[in-house]
Amino acid sequence: MGQPDTQAASQPVATAGAGPGDRDRLKLLGMIHGYWISQVVRAAADLRLADHLAAGPLTAAELAARESSNPDTTYRLMRACAGIGLLALDEDGHFSVTPSGSLLRTGAPGSLRDTALVFGAPAHWLPWGRLPEAVRAGQTQAAAVLGAGLFDYLASQPEEAAQFSASMAEITATNATDVAQVIDTAGVSIAVDVGGATGEVVRELMRADGKLRGVVIDLPHTAAAANQAAAEDGLADRFAAVSGDFFAAVPGADLYLLKAILHDWDDASCIRILRNCRTAARPGARLMVIENVILDPARDRFAALLDMNMLAVSTGQEREMAAYDELLTAAGWKRTAVHSLSGGRTLINALTIG
Repeated sequence: MGQPDTQAASQPVATAGAGPGDRDRLKLLGMIHGYWISQVVRAAADLRLADHLAAGPLTAAELAARESSNPDTTYRLMRACAGIGLLALDEDGHFSVTPSGSLLRTGAPGSLRDTALVFGAPAHWLPWGRLPEAVRAGQTQAAAVLGAGLFDYLASQPEEAAQFSASMAEITATNATDVAQVIDTAGVSIAVDVGGATGEVVRELMRADGKLRGVVIDLPHTAAAANQAAAEDGLADRFAAVSGDFFAAVPGADLYLLKAILHDWDDASCIRILRNCRTAARPGARLMVIENVILDPARDRFAALLDMNMLAVSTGQEREMAAYDELLTAAGWKRTAVHSLSGGRTLINALTIG
């Protein structure tokens, strides 16, 4: 193997005198080496570098002693983290954590530690290696490398499943406040967070509305975490976590919340979920779908890349608005409003038809 171009792998820039072709080459090398960064970030999260550095700078040897890791390779990892902006290295050999790196600290506001661990772990990492085969076949090849589809695999891996749920909670937390500001819960008695993991969205609505009762329906391994989160928020008396299968049935409610659920599934499965909500819906019920809707196919870069993730690991996809309209109509719902949220997400409001 040739000597890695670390500059191109982290933040490719054109050097003095470089022509247009050289700049393009550096840019492409940065893309090719992008997975290096993903795994460095995952290793930084796994070794809790930000946690160890929270109280102040340390040498690699000092941190390695606390983490019980090899001091030489810990230094090499920390040096790489400094190269991509997660850590800073001073002249005395002490490392400190940067604002970006601090987001890998356990429990920090806005923390993405679980997300860094999950998206570099086997459930997501291994299927990405078969993306070309997925494109050719027209469907995910996750089962070929995991031995089962994504969610069946996670059901057999409690630790990775718990991290996945925690990751979804981290990501959802960035939108929960936005959602609470957009959704008017006047007249809503019960809101159901469908596939809501720890129920971050419905709990935010409950914090804003002291009378609202919230329910999460999800797989059994999430119920304990959801109930614990509600108890920590002081919402246990108005909250319930239901272990169930949203493909079979959902509880009755005045408001249904589907945050990053439909993108996990093919069209037929999405219609089934939406129909179950329609069947259980109380008169005048509303549906809120929160997804990375592709509003501009030529410009929505993140949504397009996320769509490749869905192809690699699941049976789902990111969709354009017309596709969501078709799913809603087929299941007895009609889109009535659209709201833009932070992080490029979109909230679709729908009412029952008839």
